[in-house]
Amino acid sequence: MDAPALAAVRGALETILAQQEPFPALVMDRSWDIRHANTAARRFFAFLQNEHGDRSPGPANVLRRMFHPDGVRRHVKNWAEVAEALVRRARREAIGGVLDERAQRILDEVLGYPGVPSNLRTMDASTPVLPIVPIRYEVGDRRFDYFSTVTTLGTPQDVTLQELRIECFFPMNSETRAHAHALAESDRG
Repeated sequence: MDAPALAAVRGALETILAQQEPFPALVMDRSWDIRHANTAARRFFAFLQNEHGDRSPGPANVLRRMFHPDGVRRHVKNWAEVAEALVRRARREAIGGVLDERAQRILDEVLGYPGVPSNLRTMDASTPVLPIVPIRYEVGDRRFDYFSTVTTLGTPQDVTLQELRIECFFPMNSETRAHAHALAESDRG
């Protein structure tokens, strides 16, 4: 991504992430490692982590942060639904197209974390996943209800871009919008 030829792509990614403010957005690779995040994502996940201290292992990785018992999962009120959708998507991506052994290893790792239901280990990856899976975070008396979309910029001819995904979180209600704006204002103040 640092190559001069990809400057336009970096600019496009930065524009998409900035446009999403004050709502979270991040760029991840096919192994679910977070490569870039907008200010709102860094702010929101720091808010979740600071509540109890996130001790997820390894580098910033969506699967690890969501599944680890000391990650953000304790704040996700519909964690079972979200976990199932993530496992289905990660399995389908790890075995479809180009086999991604690293993503499969990370998925195996997180499925072994304490408190992860054993039925997720044997789930059929071919079962369709709903295109919109709400995720409901709760911290103290604040609730954040989001749904997310995933976008890719890549083409089959460009492996670097094909492996990147942009996940944008959208508020599902006015309460979430207000809390996101309040978090943004607290950064400015």
